Amino acid sequence: MTTRHPETTGRQLGRRSWAEPWKIKMVEPLRITTPEERERALAQAGYNTFLLRSEDVYIDLLTDSGTSAMSDRQWAGMMLGDEAYAGSRNFYALEEAVREYYGYRHVLPTHQGRGAEHLISQVAIKPGQYVPGNMYFTTTREHQERAGGTFVDVIIDEAHDPASEHPFKGNIDLAKLADLIARAGADQIAYVSLAGTVNMAGGQPVAMANVRAVRELCDQHGIKVFLDATRMVENAFFIAEREPGYEGRPVAEILREFCSYTDGAWMSAKKDSLVNIGGWLALNDETLFEEASNLVIVFEGLHTYGGLAGRDMQALAIGIAESVSDDHIRSRIGQIRYLGDLLDGAGIPFVKPVGGHAIFLDARRFYPHLEQDQFPAQTLAAELYLDSGIRSMERGIVSAGRNPKTGDHNRPKLELTRLTIPRRVYTQAHMDIVAEAVEAVYASRESAKGLVMTFEPRYLRFFQARFDRL
Repeated sequence: MTTRHPETTGRQLGRRSWAEPWKIKMVEPLRITTPEERERALAQAGYNTFLLRSEDVYIDLLTDSGTSAMSDRQWAGMMLGDEAYAGSRNFYALEEAVREYYGYRHVLPTHQGRGAEHLISQVAIKPGQYVPGNMYFTTTREHQERAGGTFVDVIIDEAHDPASEHPFKGNIDLAKLADLIARAGADQIAYVSLAGTVNMAGGQPVAMANVRAVRELCDQHGIKVFLDATRMVENAFFIAEREPGYEGRPVAEILREFCSYTDGAWMSAKKDSLVNIGGWLALNDETLFEEASNLVIVFEGLHTYGGLAGRDMQALAIGIAESVSDDHIRSRIGQIRYLGDLLDGAGIPFVKPVGGHAIFLDARRFYPHLEQDQFPAQTLAAELYLDSGIRSMERGIVSAGRNPKTGDHNRPKLELTRLTIPRRVYTQAHMDIVAEAVEAVYASRESAKGLVMTFEPRYLRFFQARFDRL
């Protein structure tokens, strides 16, 4: 039976509730902590939610990376693991799935997404080259810079405005890209780094018309386009919903077309593909693939397992097929929109329109009395945990790191706290609790004092930095 879209059902019959297209077979008990326990745990963690123990967390919205629930078919697939060091049958199942649903010729498994980011950066970037992209992502930029590249943000201006309702805030600004090519020269552009959706902009999608135009521009200059396909299934859903000519088309069909305008992709399969570990790099270029295939042996493992057990590759192959189910992705986005509607009704400031994997609270508007150097987004994550045991994460000045030349903080326009929803894990009741907790923190916003950083690691500081209250 085909599930009716909630909006269509509402128009025909009045308001009708919707439910997730799965049922629960196993439960994991959650521990509810006291305010005193949370205060102690957060202080021990240096007011960094990444350093909290999961046993001290009630509802964990830190990330959707590897935190989703696998299906019965995926767990059954784990029992089919072929743990041969070379030529595992599970690799060929994964290769077939990537080719079928994403359309690329050559596939290399990696232990997770940043392994694939490392490989593509090493084989496709020459020192001194520029890497234009639609807003940075933390680990992606780190690998690009370690390879000698310089990231250049060419996303449209609307992406930096949390209140903008632009339907495709992840789009590349073609004028910005063309200007960089003209100034630097095409040979100094390593490749275009295109993410769908754009995490740091609030999970915002890229339009099919935009990727097609980027492809045409790059073809004129012989520049490759590589895709961060981590949440590309969610991006395809937004295209089906918002872009003329794609209404009613299957998400799987849209995904395949979008990928056809790119030369390859890297994937953190721990997101869209519903597994707890894994990733891949896929390329159409034979020469680049041979280089990456050789390099994966140095850093990951043999090219037919790349740091993954056979059972993990089998679960991933099954997860890829499940991820493109229209019922699944409609429910996935619907749950996030449900939370967004609750927060919007309470006047909570967050990035609009609602993105694909999270609600991004606007910490600047939460705490207009805090300077950015007082880490408002980190403060908001801390206050939310103290209120209710809900773990979120900072996506602002801490995540942006420092300018390697000046040593000063990079100062992004967006100062956000991310409520990231794992797939197939929490219920509507959990979303109600999250909304009530955010409302409570917002009501007491004027009392927030901010934080000071007491320890700063050299790389990707948001993972391990420590803070104290001002």
